[in-house]
Amino acid sequence: MKKAWLAVIFAVVFHLPSMSNTAGDTTFTETTFVLHTANGDITGTLTVPDSAGSKIPVALIIAGSGPTDRNGNNPMMKNESLKLLAYGLAANKIASLRFDKRGLGESRAAFTSEADLRFEDYINDARAWIDTLKKDARFSKVVVAGHSEGSLIGMIAALKKADGFISIAGAGRSADKILKEQLSGQPSMIKDSSYPIIDSLAQGKTVQQVPKMLFALFRPSVQPYMISWFHYDPQTEIKKLTIPVLILQGTNDLQVTVEDANLLAKSNTKAQLALIKNMNHIFRVVEGDKKENLATYITSSNPVSEELITTIARFVNKK
Repeated sequence: MKKAWLAVIFAVVFHLPSMSNTAGDTTFTETTFVLHTANGDITGTLTVPDSAGSKIPVALIIAGSGPTDRNGNNPMMKNESLKLLAYGLAANKIASLRFDKRGLGESRAAFTSEADLRFEDYINDARAWIDTLKKDARFSKVVVAGHSEGSLIGMIAALKKADGFISIAGAGRSADKILKEQLSGQPSMIKDSSYPIIDSLAQGKTVQQVPKMLFALFRPSVQPYMISWFHYDPQTEIKKLTIPVLILQGTNDLQVTVEDANLLAKSNTKAQLALIKNMNHIFRVVEGDKKENLATYITSSNPVSEELITTIARFVNKK
């Protein structure tokens, strides 16, 4: 595959028809932005408060793993988490750009095949967006806000480019370790077959013979991506950042733990750590059980955590 990021045309970003909305008492305008790459267009939504004044900060919002689109939704779940985050930031006079990852939504054209995809493609797409936003005269600074897997993508892309970095529910361990942990509750037959495959991929070696029961997870076409993903340790990457860093974690997150946030904070001792009581993985405050927690994943009617928005706003607006 031609590395798409090698030919990213940073300057070619154009406006499509805009739409006005409101966030609290703030009116904002949403404009479609398109980033041209050698493999196709990456499409995003720029949200800008109308009454922001002259230069304002802008946050690059990076979605999590899987088929998660710019709004935080996937084919099975619609909760609008990232869109509501953008609207909350707009209410605090912070612009934001959220985008569909290559191969997804309106960025489908920027995808050749699963076998060609690498974690670095996502990193370099994020770098391209940072460069584009930094060239925009409307913005005073660019802060990267990565959610879940987007945290790792964002912290690597932010190095020597962004003015600040925010990890929201970001893992504190490499993906191979997390995958093993997620499989630890499975029957021995699953674990005994999975762990050697994970170890091989972590060492950069593909596995030709994959048991049928594990094929969906370790199919040959996805293994190169997993190898490139396993290569990065969040504790190592966040330690490299000398820009202001905010680490946010909900205490009722079913996917990422408070310990992950603590590991990131220990690795970058200058980072600000904020634990939000009862917030789950998609920014909702849930005081009930797991069933109630999961129910929030399929509805957009619940507001996102107010504490999440205000904590991010204070961090971004800090001089």
